[in-house]
Amino acid sequence: MSNTSEVRIQINGEVFERHVEPRKLLSDFIREDAALTGTHVGCEHGACGACTVLLDGEPVRSCLMFAAQADGMVLETVESLASTPANLHPIQEAFWEKHGLQCGFCTPGMLLTTKALLEKNPDPSEDEIRQAIAGNICRCTGYVFIVDAIKDAAARCSSEGDR
Repeated sequence: MSNTSEVRIQINGEVFERHVEPRKLLSDFIREDAALTGTHVGCEHGACGACTVLLDGEPVRSCLMFAAQADGMVLETVESLASTPANLHPIQEAFWEKHGLQCGFCTPGMLLTTKALLEKNPDPSEDEIRQAIAGNICRCTGYVFIVDAIKDAAARCSSEGDR
């Protein structure tokens, strides 16, 4: 008798049905089973935010969830943002142009945290931005450029109809 369960997770519009062990982390499912490596795994304790994805529209730490817990849910990873490498999402454009990234390790989690923030609050204050990203650790930027990028992304998304 197998010690696996079948899960069905929609990731970036594509349905993935797999048999997984009960202890398989959602981050591992995303990277290994869905072959989407944009979701980074940093601390594996949920403290750094690098593995943040959107699960039914809410930011979650994929290293703290089992894949079986996401069964039947809709998940978005950083790969869902740009339709092509030449057609970046306004949030990605803002991070690029405002230098809101350096090494890039925290960037996928920051981008998805930003997307969730702007969907709930299209015009956040600097304090609201800082509070929203407080769970995402960046060792490179000092956060000033990230906050500037999120302010710019908010303006871009509102003017472009939040694609």
